Amino acid sequence: MHLEAVDTVGVVGAGTMGNGIAQVSATAGYDVVMRDVSEDLVSAGFEDIRESLDNLVARGTVTASEAEAAQERITGTTAVEDLADADLVVEAVTEDMDVKRSVFEELDAVCGPEAVLASNTSTLSITTIASATDRPAQVLGLHFMNPVPVMKGVEIVVGEKTNQSTVRLGHEFARDVGKETWEADDKPGFVVNRVLMPWINEGIRAYDEGVADKADIDRGLTLGTNVPMGPLELADHIGLDVVLDASETLYEELGERYKPAYLLKRKVAAGDLGKKSGKGFYEYS
Repeated sequence: MHLEAVDTVGVVGAGTMGNGIAQVSATAGYDVVMRDVSEDLVSAGFEDIRESLDNLVARGTVTASEAEAAQERITGTTAVEDLADADLVVEAVTEDMDVKRSVFEELDAVCGPEAVLASNTSTLSITTIASATDRPAQVLGLHFMNPVPVMKGVEIVVGEKTNQSTVRLGHEFARDVGKETWEADDKPGFVVNRVLMPWINEGIRAYDEGVADKADIDRGLTLGTNVPMGPLELADHIGLDVVLDASETLYEELGERYKPAYLLKRKVAAGDLGKKSGKGFYEYS
């Protein structure tokens, strides 16, 4: 499939990543069908999109008419069958292999034979996800960064059987929605999380072991390496549960150097998940 043939984009999952992908796709002119398992989740996704677009309008990034047009291009649904006419579907559900494989099995049965299926996974094997379908050549990873409307990067992940036309479409689509891309083989963590998760965990260990207080750890990394956020603040923004899940996946696949920090596990067990819960390493109103 060529990009010119993509008119409708399906998004499975209306959470933070899913509604962000829906928003940038609609803003770029695609018709979007955003699906989740309940009307409440779909409605919450639309509310996040409205708030995000309002912020972009206030900053002058998009006009009010462009924001309104983008919202009108998005249809919400709880029925997977409503994705039947999508030319490209991006899955953005929880980082659980069984859940993702179940979604891809459903999509494979519902979508047209030419449709390309993509996963927003940040750590899980595209090859394993694709094996739940009869079209593994048309399955790839499209790993958007959070928050999707703001972050410029998309990681293109190539599975064992992903063909080159599918890879090309992934790059072209990402660029068409205003992103820049890089390509990764289907190895645990790909590029971003393979490097990022041990960096975050080492920052947490340094804090836990008293190397410096949390503010100075984050300040040292931002000033010393020119990153926009230090490891503790970034972990809060990602979600400590998400960081833990990714770290545990990498630990299982790659060994001791990816072992999650003890304090990270303790925070998650306590329900302090970062910005989304109001408290992580820092507190949020």
